[in-house]
Amino acid sequence: MIRIAAFLAVVACLCSAESCTDPIITPSSYTTTDAVIASESVFIVELSLACANGAQSVVLYADISGKQFPVTRGQDVGKYQVSWSVPHKQVSSGTYQVKFFDEESYSALRKAQRNNEDVDSIKPLFSVNVDHRGAWSGPWVSTEVVAAVIGILVYYLAFTAKSAIQA
Repeated sequence: MIRIAAFLAVVACLCSAESCTDPIITPSSYTTTDAVIASESVFIVELSLACANGAQSVVLYADISGKQFPVTRGQDVGKYQVSWSVPHKQVSSGTYQVKFFDEESYSALRKAQRNNEDVDSIKPLFSVNVDHRGAWSGPWVSTEVVAAVIGILVYYLAFTAKSAIQA
């Protein structure tokens, strides 16, 4: 029985993630710019994270407009990524704030949500601003209409020139 308890304690210690103090981040982001070929706007935030205490296996969660997403860890040490998608009609251009939480602050956030408490009082580990310029939904007039108008105009000019020459 003592062996099982000791084994479980060792496993719990190995599975627990480190906490990060004084995070230094280098973020980059991507958002969908073309609504013609995509059905939803996609947001991707990639970042490099370095902690002052040297923590490398930090588990992160992201909060975007009240929705939480897990943050995936890359193969390289300190590389993280979070992505989400929203239909084009529900997304406007502007700056979106992505709040990142470690396990401790994330559990406090979830507890506050369950108890209908103020979630703004919970401080994220860090946050990243994502600028979305909006998605281009194509030209106002399709190219087929422009080509047809030009064709009709050329035909009209040729027909009137022919009529003027024959008259």
